[in-house]
Amino acid sequence: MKLLIDATSLLLRSAGVKNYTYHWLEHLRASAGNETIRAFPYLDHPGALIHERSTLSRSKTYPRIAALHMANYGLVNWLTKDADIFHMSNQVRRIPSKPKVTATLHDFTCWLMPELHTAGNIKADRDFGEQVLKRAHGLIAVSENTRQDAVRVLGIDPARIEVIYSGVPEVFFDAQAAPAPRPYALFVGTIEPRKNLDFLLDAWQSSRLSNDFDLKIAGPPGWSSQATLARLSAGVAGVEYLGYVAEDELPGLTAGASVFVYPSLYEGFGFPVAQAMAAGVPVLTSNISCLPEVAGEGGMFVDPRSSEELVTALKTMLTSPTLREQHGRAGRRLAERYRWQTCARQSLAFFHKVLS
Repeated sequence: MKLLIDATSLLLRSAGVKNYTYHWLEHLRASAGNETIRAFPYLDHPGALIHERSTLSRSKTYPRIAALHMANYGLVNWLTKDADIFHMSNQVRRIPSKPKVTATLHDFTCWLMPELHTAGNIKADRDFGEQVLKRAHGLIAVSENTRQDAVRVLGIDPARIEVIYSGVPEVFFDAQAAPAPRPYALFVGTIEPRKNLDFLLDAWQSSRLSNDFDLKIAGPPGWSSQATLARLSAGVAGVEYLGYVAEDELPGLTAGASVFVYPSLYEGFGFPVAQAMAAGVPVLTSNISCLPEVAGEGGMFVDPRSSEELVTALKTMLTSPTLREQHGRAGRRLAERYRWQTCARQSLAFFHKVLS
């Protein structure tokens, strides 16, 4: 089997999709045996994972971006001519004629909550849905909730979609807590409306927990983040904004948290939640989208629109070591489902099924 994976996200500023593509490719290759697995466009040696910029130097990035544009302006058949399967992303707008086409369904926020996205993101995802997802030979959904959204929103036959959970880097399972002067709750995510960070800041101020705990915020600026960033820069009692945290520092920061708090308005999988679980950290998150499915007994769940619920849950979780230990142990046990080796093995079986 000759598999070509669209890894264009590695050339862009990206969070969840880039994380998925980088680790998924690495573990597909490690599990491939005699299979041939290549990365489009000419990304077989992607470099180190950095979310804020391309994984390659500028001089190596620009020719690959040019190859992407060539694919979108009529040369996709030539660029995919040796592949049996082309696994596409929403960066490629034309379906090739020779290989079978597959894709990963990450989330459906652009359809379900368009107010939380830019106009460009909405158009790209919706065009991808009409032109590729509805015509693909097979699809991977990163959660059952995402699979159900695809069926409901796009009318895709559920038999064409296989749920294969994403993974967590191994380092999180053995992470040692980074030293900190005070216990802290932790939020990790891009600063953008979907992550609901202002709601969390309001709840934190109302909770009056800052006498005993800090709230650490880790994540780079995203779209429509100016007001939230100005608020963080002005200072909120007991809140420390760390900005973008490098990949090698994130496991220790996560493992050191008393609670991981994530009141997101929608997730397709929720990497930060799964990473916290792997590190044995109890999770406080939203009771919507895939989050109850992913966190299971490792999480305490709240309505992400109810400040009262979040304040009560923060106080309950942070003031009860027994409850934190209980959820932390349960989450660590459930996180065994989120091994990249398992994801890669199931994905290769999916690709063989598509070919047959």
